[in-house]
Amino acid sequence: MGEQIAETYTTRRPVITARAAATFEPVGRSVASARAFVRDTLQGWGHPDIIDDAVVLTSELVTNAVVHAGTAADVLCMRTATGVRVEVADRYPEREVPLQSSARRIGGVDREGGRGLLLCAALATRWGVEYTPTHKQVWFQLDLPDRPAGTRSAGPALPTEALPVADARVRVAVVQLDRGGGITAWNDDADSLFGFAADQVLGKPLTDFAAWPHTPGTSTGIAEALRLSRWEGSYGIRGADGRITPVYASHLRVRDNEGAPSTVCLLVREEERAVLQSMQRTPAAPDSGAADRGTVTDPFEVFIGSPAPDDLDGLLQRTVERARDMLDGDAAYLLLATDDETELEVRASTGLPSARQRFARVPVEAGTGRYGSARMPAVHEDLAVLPGAVPLLNDTGMRSVVTVPLKVEGRLTGSLGVAAEAPGRYSNEEALRLQFAADRIALAVERARLNELERLRRGSLSFLVEASDLLAGTLDRDQTLALMAQMTVPTLATWCAVYTVADPASEPELSYVLHEDEDRIDGLKTLLGRLAPPDPVPTPGARIWTAPSEAAHAAALRGSLRTLGIAESDRHAAAPSTSLATAAAVGGETVVLPLVARNRVIGMLTLGKPTDDHFRQEILELAEDLSRRAALALDNARLYSERTAISQSLQRSLLPPELLHVPGVEVDVIYRAAGEGNEVGGDFYDLFPIRDGAYGFAIGDVCGTGPEAAAVTGLARHALRLLAREGYGGPAVLERLNAAILDEGARSRFLTLLYGELWPQEDGSAVLKVVCAGHPLPLRLRQDGTVEAAADPQPLLGVMEDLELYEQTVTLEPGDVLLCVTDGVTERREGARMLGDDGLTDLLTTCTGLTAGAVAARVLRAVERFAAEPASDDMAILAMRVPELP
Repeated sequence: MGEQIAETYTTRRPVITARAAATFEPVGRSVASARAFVRDTLQGWGHPDIIDDAVVLTSELVTNAVVHAGTAADVLCMRTATGVRVEVADRYPEREVPLQSSARRIGGVDREGGRGLLLCAALATRWGVEYTPTHKQVWFQLDLPDRPAGTRSAGPALPTEALPVADARVRVAVVQLDRGGGITAWNDDADSLFGFAADQVLGKPLTDFAAWPHTPGTSTGIAEALRLSRWEGSYGIRGADGRITPVYASHLRVRDNEGAPSTVCLLVREEERAVLQSMQRTPAAPDSGAADRGTVTDPFEVFIGSPAPDDLDGLLQRTVERARDMLDGDAAYLLLATDDETELEVRASTGLPSARQRFARVPVEAGTGRYGSARMPAVHEDLAVLPGAVPLLNDTGMRSVVTVPLKVEGRLTGSLGVAAEAPGRYSNEEALRLQFAADRIALAVERARLNELERLRRGSLSFLVEASDLLAGTLDRDQTLALMAQMTVPTLATWCAVYTVADPASEPELSYVLHEDEDRIDGLKTLLGRLAPPDPVPTPGARIWTAPSEAAHAAALRGSLRTLGIAESDRHAAAPSTSLATAAAVGGETVVLPLVARNRVIGMLTLGKPTDDHFRQEILELAEDLSRRAALALDNARLYSERTAISQSLQRSLLPPELLHVPGVEVDVIYRAAGEGNEVGGDFYDLFPIRDGAYGFAIGDVCGTGPEAAAVTGLARHALRLLAREGYGGPAVLERLNAAILDEGARSRFLTLLYGELWPQEDGSAVLKVVCAGHPLPLRLRQDGTVEAAADPQPLLGVMEDLELYEQTVTLEPGDVLLCVTDGVTERREGARMLGDDGLTDLLTTCTGLTAGAVAARVLRAVERFAAEPASDDMAILAMRVPELP
C-alpha cells in the first residue's frame, strides 16, 4: 500500500529535468555571487525570458539569509517541463517569516525584512515557505513561456486580413556610413526608394539627405543617433525629385577587422515599418490565480515591488537596487536633473560610497568632468580606455557601465546606471533592458521629485519667515551671531562658523563657532583659529573652501604618526582621538557665503558637513537667502552697538566720574535715567570742591528726556563748576547759567535747579547756603523725626531773562539729614494716585537714625513699589547726613 501511494505521488509531481545547487557564505558579496549563479544556470538551460524575475527574487531571498539571518544560504534550481523552481534555504529556522494571510503586513517601505516575500507574491507563479528542524526554505516557481525552443521573440498566428500591408516587393535600403557619417555603400533598393544612383551619393554625408526630426518630441538629432551603438526610429529622406519619403530605420554601429567604426542603416518605407521594427516588450500576463482575485499586474510594481515607497529617497533607492539585480551588477546609481537640465545630482546609489557621492553634482554634455551620455543610452565596455566618461565612477574600481536616461514627455529628468567591476560585462541588449525599466519608473520618479520640491519650497518659506522674525527681534551683535549659527545648525549644516570684518582694511575675525555635537566645538574652534580665514569676496553664492578638511585630515595624520612613534611628539598638539574626531566632523564639503550689507562685505558665513557628505543645491540656495537676511541684521546690530556706545560714552561724561568724599558729612546719590539705553537724561546731580573747606552741590531737572535734555544737562553741570570756582556766590552762579541757557535759542530748555554750597564745621555740624530755582524743595530730617522744607521756592531757569535770586542758610546738626530729589520721585504715579511732597515727607519721617545711603535706598524702594509700571521719568536722589557725635 505504501509503495502504491509513493508511486501515485511520483506520477503527479512534475519530472525534474535539470538541477543545479550551490551554497553561499554569510557575507555581503554572496548576494552578487548567487545572482550570477542563477543567471548562468538559467542561461545555460536556455530560458532567458525568466532570468530577470528569477535574479531579482533570488537576490532578495539570499539577502534575507546571509545579511538578516546571518547564516549560509543554500540555493537550488530545478527545471521541469513547464517551469523553473528556485529554493533558498537558511539555517535559522526559528526566525519568523510572516505568511501572506497574516494580519500583520509582510513588509513596509522602511523595513529591510519581508520585501523578498512581497516580490514573490508579485512576480512568481507560485511560492511558499517550508520549515524543517534545521532549515527554513523559501521557494518560488516561474512558468516557462509556451513557444518553440530557440525563438527569441514571436507573435501569435493571425488571419491574413490582420497582417500588416506592404508592397508586393518589399525594398530594404542598406546604407553604410564611415566614421564621419559619409556614405560608403548604397544598394539598389536605396536607389529605387530615393531615386539616387550610388555614384551620386557616395562620399556625401547622410545628413545632406535626411529630414530630421520626423518624430515629434524626439530630442536626439541624427548626428547623435548615428554615433549610438544601436538606434531605431523614424525620420525622412529627401529624394532626387525633392520630395521627402518617410522611412523607418534601424542603425547598428560596427567595426571592421582593423577596428575602424562604421554604421549600417536599414531603411524601409514608414508604412512598412513592421519589417524592421523590434517587437515591443509587454509585461507578462497575470496568472490565473491573480485573475481570479480580480488583480492586474502593474509593470511599475513588477519592477519596483509592491507596495512602492511613497517617498522619493525610498523610491530611488529601491530603483537602483532592482536595476543592479536585474543586470547582475556590482553597483548602480541614479541621478536627477536640475530644472534647467544642465546638471545631474546624485540621489541614490548602491555598491558605491554613497555618503561621499550623495547630492554631488555633475554638469551635462561633453567635456572633461562632465556627463556626456546623459541624454541617450550608452554602454562603456571599459572605463579604463575612456577615463572620466562617467565621473561618478572615478576611483571606484568599476570598469564597465551601462547608462540610460529617464525622460518624461521628451524632457530629461534623470539618468540610471549599472556598473560592474569587470570590463565588457554589458552590451546593447542590457541597455535596452535597462531603458525599458527606466521607462517604467520615470513618471513615478518625476512625480515624487515634484512633490519633494513642493515640500522643500514650503519648508524653506516657513524657515525664512521664522528666521527673519528672530533676526529682527534683536539689535545685539553677539545675539545676532548666535542666532545665525543656531538657525543653520543642524537644519542646513552640521557645523557653522561666522567670520566678521570690522572695516575694509581689517582681516576677517572668527567670531562664532557652532557644531551640532557640543563636544566638537572646542576642537573645531581650535582648528579654524589656526587657519587663514577665507577671502571676503563679495561675489554672491556659495563657494567651496577646502582648507578646513585638508587641515583636519593633516592634523589627524600627524596625530596617528606620533602615536606610532614615526613623527616627533608635539606637546601642544591635540590628542589623536580628538584630531580624528575633528577630522571626521569637518571632513566633508565646506562652503563660504559672503555677508554683504550696504554694498560692503561685513563677514562670511561658513557651513560644513561631516566626512564624505555634500550639500544639496536646494540647501545652498536656502542658505544664500538666509545669509542676505543675516547680513542686514548683523550690520544693523553693528550700527546700533556703535551708536549706543557713542551715546553712552557722551552720557557718562555728563555725570561725575565718582562720588566725592566730604570730610564730616555722609553723602550718597542714586540716579536712574528713563528710556532704553540711556545712562543720563534730563535729571543730573553734581558734587565738587570749590576751594579749601567748601564744596558745591547741585541737583537739577531739564525739561524733557533724551539727547536734547542731556545737552542742557552738560551745559548746566560744567557752567556750575566753572562759575563757582571763579568765586561767584549761589545767586550769581544761577543768574549767569540762566543767561547761558537762554543764549541757546530754540535749543534751550527750562531747568529746575537746587544749588548749594557746603561748609563742614569743626563742632560736627555743617552749614549750607542753598538756592532753589523752581526745583522740589529740599527736606530736612531732624533727630527727633520732624521734617521741614530747608528752602523757599524761587523762579526756574531758562524762562525769564532778569532773575532776582537769593540764597538761604541752613545748619545741619549732628544726626540731621538733607534730602534732595527731582520730580521723578515726587510725581511718581499709579492711576490717579501720586506720591507727591506729602508722601515723600511721610516717608522721610521713618528714616530717623539711618545713614545717608540707607535713606536714599529706602526712598528708591518706595518709589519703585508705588506703581507696578516702570518709571517713565528720570530720577535723582541726593542724601546728605551729618554723623552724630561719638
